[in-house]
Amino acid sequence: MRPVVKAPPMPRAFRHALVSVRDLAVTVGPFALLALALLALAFWFLDPTPPRRVVLLTGPDQSAFDAFGQRYRLALKRHGIELELRATAGSVANLRELSDAASPAVFGFAQGGTTSMEQSESQGLHSLGSLFYEPVWIFYRESVAVERTGSAALDQLGRLAKWRVNVGTEGSGGPLLFQRLLQANQLAADSIDARNLEPSQAVAQLLEGELDAVVLPQAAESPLVQMLLQTPGIRLFDFSQAEAYARRLSFLSHVILPRGIVALGRDLPAQDYHLVATTATLVAREGAHPALVRLMVQAAADIHGGASWFRRAGEFPNAMYSEIPVADEAIRHYRNGRPLLQQYLPFWVANLVDRMWVVLTVIVAMLLPLSRIVPPIYQFRVRSRIFRWYAQLRRIEEDAGRPDADRQALASELDALEARVEQIAVPLSYADELYSLRSNIGLVRSRLK
Repeated sequence: MRPVVKAPPMPRAFRHALVSVRDLAVTVGPFALLALALLALAFWFLDPTPPRRVVLLTGPDQSAFDAFGQRYRLALKRHGIELELRATAGSVANLRELSDAASPAVFGFAQGGTTSMEQSESQGLHSLGSLFYEPVWIFYRESVAVERTGSAALDQLGRLAKWRVNVGTEGSGGPLLFQRLLQANQLAADSIDARNLEPSQAVAQLLEGELDAVVLPQAAESPLVQMLLQTPGIRLFDFSQAEAYARRLSFLSHVILPRGIVALGRDLPAQDYHLVATTATLVAREGAHPALVRLMVQAAADIHGGASWFRRAGEFPNAMYSEIPVADEAIRHYRNGRPLLQQYLPFWVANLVDRMWVVLTVIVAMLLPLSRIVPPIYQFRVRSRIFRWYAQLRRIEEDAGRPDADRQALASELDALEARVEQIAVPLSYADELYSLRSNIGLVRSRLK
């Protein structure tokens, strides 16, 4: 039979330290649990962590909205957020879907002139700011202009009467925008032969001669616009009354396409062109996560903040030119810029601190008065381990004073008490009280003798 090997006794210093830690943990435990519960409640209520996947409504394929959507997707990917791009017919379809509570879409591009302040407020939509100018490009065939008007240059919309003009697909902002331009000229909607084709299909038919003109309210970065500006036989409509349009229709701006901006070496275009332009807006539905809103606005500043054909560096994005109420998070960004913490911390950490710091301050203010009761409770726990034996010691002392006392039994009881006291472990700061108890046990023992 193998001998039983006993485990070596625990070092006394380690045992004392372990007891101190245990007492401290038991004392502080309820306080720490309360703090954690408050933090968990605040985290659940504030929801500081944005979703990892979000849907952005763009526009037709090969449009400027589609091209910019790709850049937004890459910008959010750097922060670990998957931006799903969903192609649509255009601005009207985007606004309609964003106002639908059953739709998973959270953000979308919209064109100026496609809604009003009252409509957007009733639909629960918010603007994250104006992004860039979207000129109203009207491209037409020079041969048709010469044949019907005797001149290759057109400068009034009335000259397009009876022409085959593609104004954009149903659901995009093009038809509504062009209709408002016709109304400003007191022209009936049926004064032109309007078509509703997708931009790429319309451009193909324009080049083949099946259409006389196309209306493309798109940014200059659109591949279709870039191509048509350099296509022989295709001419750009010059809004010579652009300033008058901008004065009559508040959502329009007067912009100029400078001579040679397309190709300086070939002098394209060969003259300045006056254009009217709407402003593209990034729209968010009501309830969009504030952290996502801030991240989208920051991405907009990186993507649209540079100079282009129609804007100077730093002009966009901004909170102007919007027919939709601007979100509070966006206004805060335009006023204060990028949060300071994001300059030094990853987005997720900076966002968590930024969203939680007010709550943390409140929790600390609540728990600070409660923390004052922790030291007395700790002191009571440690001292009670010593003082609870005084009741038994007093009883032994009282019994020893009786004439009929069984001193041998009391002595045995006192020995058992002393053995238990020797096993008590307390922090060094309370050792004097332990030694005081042992001294009092010695005094009672002397009385018994």
